Amino acid sequence: MTIDNPPPGGVLIVDGANVVGSVPDGWWRDRAGAAARLRDRLAAAAVEGGVLAAVEVVLVVEGRARDIGTTEGIRVVSSPGSGDDTIVEVAGAAAGTGAGPVTVVTADRGLRERVAAVGASAVGPGTLYRWLE
Repeated sequence: MTIDNPPPGGVLIVDGANVVGSVPDGWWRDRAGAAARLRDRLAAAAVEGGVLAAVEVVLVVEGRARDIGTTEGIRVVSSPGSGDDTIVEVAGAAAGTGAGPVTVVTADRGLRERVAAVGASAVGPGTLYRWLE
């Protein structure tokens, strides 16, 4: 099943390392640069009228990408350790606020199970890239 657009009024949490790693474009040579490019693509889709404008977008980064900084329309969360643990924490906190549907973008099956346990749903990187087209 594919979702045409992210559920409006909710929170979209992006597993930065997983999404960047889903496209073999040389990201491994510049992890921070690849994460910054993803952040900027997300920001472009979060501006008024863009497909992500109706959701809060959270990009979780880790490792060498931790210091990419934030940009308008995107909340960047730098994980001090395991990105997966941080994603579960952010998803659980968002689900607990009743702010609307919480969707995590990742292809990691184990992480999908963990976020489902805290009340979030998950879609794969391919779905996110379709939303960004």
